[in-house]
Amino acid sequence: MNDAQLLRYSRHILLDEIGIEGQERLRAAHVLVIGAGGLGSPAALYLASAGVGRITLVDHDTVDLTNLQRQIAHTTARVGQAKVASAQAAIAAINPDVQVDGLQQRADDELLAHWLPQVDVVLDCSDNFDTRQRVNGACVRSRKPLVSGAAIRFDGQISVYDSRDAGSPCYACLFPPDATFEEINCATMGVFAPLVGIIGTMQAAEALKLLTGVGQSLAGRLQMLDARAMEWNEVQVPRNSRCPVCANR
Repeated sequence: MNDAQLLRYSRHILLDEIGIEGQERLRAAHVLVIGAGGLGSPAALYLASAGVGRITLVDHDTVDLTNLQRQIAHTTARVGQAKVASAQAAIAAINPDVQVDGLQQRADDELLAHWLPQVDVVLDCSDNFDTRQRVNGACVRSRKPLVSGAAIRFDGQISVYDSRDAGSPCYACLFPPDATFEEINCATMGVFAPLVGIIGTMQAAEALKLLTGVGQSLAGRLQMLDARAMEWNEVQVPRNSRCPVCANR
């Protein structure tokens, strides 16, 4: 690291658990973020500010005025732009040292098969069940740790699914692919603006912990937030030996 980087990351370097060695691991890391909206915005900005060397953002959508209530990577001036381009501009303004790949497309099987072998951690910041299952399956096949978050109305949840650990469940252990879930859209149900910031920031924190080896991840634990009471609940999530996605890994 040069002098400017040592100064920029000095508050991380002062942490015994991170130090220069941990910061160098962040600089060498590559993180894939699926979704550049409510969750992906704070997640990507904190990954960048913390010094993750390369971030690949995937989102097919463009910035809409209704996004600005909670999607903090975007601005009024960038309404109509691709969300990945808008997020790239926001990241560059915070930390120009970060390499950002902006992919304006959906996270389909072909994209995931191409990018997952290249990354260290995946953040699922998407907003639909099908994408979450697709990303989870790809992470299991590639043995990549997945940090998954969700938020709607006043309710949020977050967990880590780490297929490198034989005892760790995958997303499908908790939410089976063939289960029937009612898709809830924030366009019709609403979402409390700071909620996505809380969950997205926690996703960044879990990713940084995985990359630096600091602390204990949320693997095997699902945390749920009721923002009305600002009350957290945690449940243990065992691996399902009959899971159709990870049983044979």
